[in-house]
Amino acid sequence: MAVAHLLLQLSAAGNPPRRNSMVPPAMLLILQLLFTALGGAEGAASFRFTNACQHPVWVGALHGATSPPLARSGFYLAPSATSRLDAPSSGSWSGTFWARTGCAVDAATGRFSCATADCGTGDVACEGRGPAPPVTLAEITLAAPGSGGQDFYDVSLVDGFNVPVRIAPSGGGGGDCRPAACAGDVNAMCPADLRVLAAASSSSVVACKSACNAYGSARYCCTGQYGTPATCGPTSYSRVFKSACPAAYSYAYDDASSTFTCSGATGYDVTFCPGS
Repeated sequence: MAVAHLLLQLSAAGNPPRRNSMVPPAMLLILQLLFTALGGAEGAASFRFTNACQHPVWVGALHGATSPPLARSGFYLAPSATSRLDAPSSGSWSGTFWARTGCAVDAATGRFSCATADCGTGDVACEGRGPAPPVTLAEITLAAPGSGGQDFYDVSLVDGFNVPVRIAPSGGGGGDCRPAACAGDVNAMCPADLRVLAAASSSSVVACKSACNAYGSARYCCTGQYGTPATCGPTSYSRVFKSACPAAYSYAYDDASSTFTCSGATGYDVTFCPGS
């Protein structure tokens, strides 16, 4: 960032410079404020979460194996509410976000749990644990600040579906920079053998399993002899997901229409139930 480079040069002027190189303090203050307004270090990103659902969600956040954790790994988000998390300001970062639904604290045990996408900690914080499928995932890998590299992001239904999700770059950026989303309601068209019901006596579908979750076969999970793009194509089950959400991953090798890129975005908006 040109402002950051200039600010560093001007700050150095305070260490016994020549008289004709002195910068007026007012100018230095203006540049400092501009640098802060532009987001600090080049490429630094923040995540803004919005709950457009008509019910509360409990957001889960999981950092990648080589990435540091964010300030929070789980939090409550009321309908119409927003919240923000900052990404680390140095190095690349990868992680996953999701919404948990139907959450409550057991009066007898004091443990917190959710009907969908529970992370199994017994608390609102996920503490480095991922969600139990079925779950809709927003996945992202940020390029290192200042590297000029591309961010990669997607919405994945490989582990099933619980709520619609969209992830979109904000604050500038170059390249394609389109939103990635699953805005359709997969639960409404979920095959009977993949449905997760609110209760045994209920007909309300709260999530839809992937065929891999439901059956665990190599064909549906793209493992073993089906472990390459050439041998693992779409199935009748994955086509249900794809028809509802054409821009989301419907199975493991569904890359062509499901991976999105952007360079230089200063933030990403993650919206749950974006079509509401």
